[in-house]
Amino acid sequence: MPTGVHLRDARQQLFDAAERVLLRDGPNELTSRAVTEEAGCAKGVLHRHFDDFDAFLTELVLDRAAQLETQARTLREAVGTGTVADNLSGALTTLFGPVPVAIIPLITFRDELRARLRQARPGGGLAILTQITAAVCAYLADERGIGRIAADADIDSLTLSLVGGGHLLFADRDPDPPATATVDKLVTTALAGVLPGPHRRS
Repeated sequence: MPTGVHLRDARQQLFDAAERVLLRDGPNELTSRAVTEEAGCAKGVLHRHFDDFDAFLTELVLDRAAQLETQARTLREAVGTGTVADNLSGALTTLFGPVPVAIIPLITFRDELRARLRQARPGGGLAILTQITAAVCAYLADERGIGRIAADADIDSLTLSLVGGGHLLFADRDPDPPATATVDKLVTTALAGVLPGPHRRS
């Protein structure tokens, strides 16, 4: 990589290289040397743009968390269309894609990274999970607001069930993500009792 490369280009190339290492080798193998070797540049390039490796990881996580906002907007735009269950099944599959799922254990096992994420934004210690939780919660609240979810539904608890269950399903990609039917079952089970009309349990 040329030493005069624009900062934005250098950052993005390093982030993309880190993502490839993370997906291929896992969080334990994600080191500054692995990132710069994957990016095909000198190790000094990373340290020229970031104070240290944890600063780099913090920016990586925040960058990938921001990318989830596009999926979150798509989910919000689905309010009132299709079925609530189908919308949520699709959203969980997208939000718990390979990159977010790979980043979550990276955050979990690096105390300094969590500390820096908390400094960077309120509630940011779990970054990716926080973003997914906010997206699902907002969608459920909107659907409740137009009457497609029961008015007395506990949105916070329902969100925790969906996001927690979704994380458990997608965390173990061995070798593939869960089948669509498995995700659908999680969602329909969580929604049982909160869908108005004939879908609601007594």
